[in-house]
Amino acid sequence: MSVAVNVMEMKLKIGLAGLLLIACGDMVSAQRRPNPDPGGNERALTVVTEPNAVVWVDEIRRGTTDAGGTLAQVKVSAGAHTLRVRAAGFKELTMSLTAGQRGEIKARLVRTTDEAELTFQQAETARETARGEEARQKAADLYRQTLKLRPAFPAAHLGLARVLLDLNDINGALAEIEKARRDRAVYPEASAVEGRIYHEGGQTDEAVGAFNRALRESHGFQPEAHVGIGRIYDEKGQYELAAREYQIAINQLSDTEPIIYQLLGAAYEKSGNNKEAIAAYENYLRLAPNGSLAPAVRSIIEQLKAQSPN
Repeated sequence: MSVAVNVMEMKLKIGLAGLLLIACGDMVSAQRRPNPDPGGNERALTVVTEPNAVVWVDEIRRGTTDAGGTLAQVKVSAGAHTLRVRAAGFKELTMSLTAGQRGEIKARLVRTTDEAELTFQQAETARETARGEEARQKAADLYRQTLKLRPAFPAAHLGLARVLLDLNDINGALAEIEKARRDRAVYPEASAVEGRIYHEGGQTDEAVGAFNRALRESHGFQPEAHVGIGRIYDEKGQYELAAREYQIAINQLSDTEPIIYQLLGAAYEKSGNNKEAIAAYENYLRLAPNGSLAPAVRSIIEQLKAQSPN
């Protein structure tokens, strides 16, 4: 379309490698599946715990607490949920959130001397901050040290699978997914990562199967799998179906991941729906006004508005 669009597409591919974001049958069944989190009954929680703690709700990462140990505006839908909190040097905590809980949630962590857990925490930090092959290899070594200390550690196998994928070791990554399932048979996140591994390896049918397994295991609530299915639809030129999957992922992540708005905007743009594309790109800027892709996104918005002045 233009130089700006080409830059956007190039950077988008780079951004996709870092998705948590960003998890029933075949692709047609995914198309017909109702959105399990339509919104409308959301409540906002404030998690109070240790500083710089990572917070998950229903196994979806929702952010990191500030220097005071607070993470505000954690949006959750109606009903019960599971909260998980991890901070360096502390034992990881999992607790239930009842349907009626609102406002401040206190998650009290206790110190740990468990060497396997401490090494796993180091591995997770190393993987999430790695910016090159050497740093990723260091993260992989830390995961392997963790597994020597505690062989039955599904989350460590999954973390190692993620970093091996980043290192383009497809077979090694798949082997770690298999080991993770050996100790945790139903593991939606592992199935979603397996889908990404197959996708990156060019095995589309296997990727679809893994993403749909993630959705079955999670009863439809697995945004990483929805994004993965959306990308496959996108590559097949089925842009409206891709947009639907991206929108489900956005809803499930409670409107917190700008990268998915980029994907959504691009899908609408390719389908010729400039109005919706503009709205999606503007939502990216709302969430990440100073993001690395913000200049390219602004350029695309200007071009789309020029094409559709009314």
